[in-house]
Amino acid sequence: MNKVKNFEDLICWQKARKLRRKFYQLAKPLPDYEKYRLSNQIRGAAVSATSNIAEGFGRYNYQEKIQFVRMSRASVFELQDHLYTCIDEGYISQAKFDELYLDAVDAAKSINKFISYIFDQK
Repeated sequence: MNKVKNFEDLICWQKARKLRRKFYQLAKPLPDYEKYRLSNQIRGAAVSATSNIAEGFGRYNYQEKIQFVRMSRASVFELQDHLYTCIDEGYISQAKFDELYLDAVDAAKSINKFISYIFDQK
């Protein structure tokens, strides 16, 4: 891993940030009746994906670091589930589903690598 000075240097945070931006775009055109339901859930999970990596980075104890980063990974999985709601309700196309799902898989893999790195550094 290259010299990491802050959380913005982490590849997993960078991927989660890109994912957050895409999911925010997904949430914007959802029907008004989803504004306080699905849209809020999507935005909350998307923010959690990045913020938990940042918070974990700031922790000194490796177990705390891993716990926060695991919460980030869980938020990415939550976003994948929200994609199923979006496609099942006809809010997105199959192509959009596939694109965002693969982006989420990529982010989760990157987060897993960071978890392994933290564990190895203990």
